[in-house]
Amino acid sequence: MAVRPVDGALRAVVTAHVVAVFGQPVFAGVYLSGDFDGLRWHGVGADVVTSLCLVQLVVAIVVFIRLRRVWPLLVTLALTVAETVQYFAGTAGALWLHIPLGVFTVAAVTVLFVGVWRRPLARRPQAPRSEAVDA
Repeated sequence: MAVRPVDGALRAVVTAHVVAVFGQPVFAGVYLSGDFDGLRWHGVGADVVTSLCLVQLVVAIVVFIRLRRVWPLLVTLALTVAETVQYFAGTAGALWLHIPLGVFTVAAVTVLFVGVWRRPLARRPQAPRSEAVDA
């Protein structure tokens, strides 16, 4: 089964998003290990993750319009809200919210990644319905 361009676009942006999200705990760990450049990288990573989530939102809207698949849009909307709160909790130093929300975000993006790669988004062509013939 060929992958439609909109499927490929969603898979590409979700893949980039999951890679960026997985980098965030690494950069935080570098900072917590005593390398203060890790905090700068964590901040740059936050900008990248948030930007990718917004791009993903646009692609998820296109997926909904073109393929009538609502689940990628709903998951991406939830991620957009979570990552926005995450971003501002981090800049405010609210680690009580920032750390658990970060764990949720990594898990949610991972589940979305598995979902978009595991099954195609495009509708499967339906077999033509045959009329019942009276015998």
